[in-house]
Amino acid sequence: MGRSVLKYVRVRDYLRSLVTHELSAGDTIPSERLLCEQFGVSRMTVRQAVDALVVEGLLAREQGRGTFVAPTKVDLEVRLASFGEEMQRRGMAASSKVLTAEVIGATPDIADALDILPGERVFHLHRVRFADGEPMAIEQSWLSCELVPGLFDGTLPDSIYGELRRRGFELDWGEDTVAAAEVDATDAELLGVAAGRAVLRLARRTFAGETACVYSRSTYRADRYVLWVPLRAPQRALTPRAGRALFELMAGPATTEVMG
Repeated sequence: MGRSVLKYVRVRDYLRSLVTHELSAGDTIPSERLLCEQFGVSRMTVRQAVDALVVEGLLAREQGRGTFVAPTKVDLEVRLASFGEEMQRRGMAASSKVLTAEVIGATPDIADALDILPGERVFHLHRVRFADGEPMAIEQSWLSCELVPGLFDGTLPDSIYGELRRRGFELDWGEDTVAAAEVDATDAELLGVAAGRAVLRLARRTFAGETACVYSRSTYRADRYVLWVPLRAPQRALTPRAGRALFELMAGPATTEVMG
């Protein structure tokens, strides 16, 4: 068993080095037959090594095409920046294709996200976002018409965040919700991937002080993004020690410590 694991690791590490130093995105890897002959292992061992690199995102399989080097993933950092700003930070050219730009009545969920009443008029912008000409994400944004009157008059803004800042809104915080999903046929066509492929769904509320300025929902290609979240150690509890002890005594043994 130990020798079998060692053979699998040798093949995996060889392929990882090949992908990292010699091959480019879209290149095919050596065939199973060649790898079997080169390392003197079974097809099952070769497939185990390839499977590991597929899971890591270094290789990709497509029916009818074989196994090839996957495109380099972009780190999706959870920070308050527009798509264009994020792509510029990576040295990539951002562009968009507008699918819908309309004024509609806010549905209850949109109204709740923007802290307005259902039915109030909102701007709705639906776009495909590109980096260096390749579709990377689909984005829908909603803003209150009362907050940013005339937003769609004339040329549509390239950047919602940029337009808000131009109007004097200091976007200083937000909140994201991220979930994994399988892309449907409609979005798959827009993103240039097969239906059912994995995607990241991100919903964001962006604030300027206490004002909810933008609510957006985005679908990111999971084959081109990896979620990167900076962490820091939790701060000390804000509840004074004596007060916390009294709170725990009153609440019972199931209460956990409240951290700031």
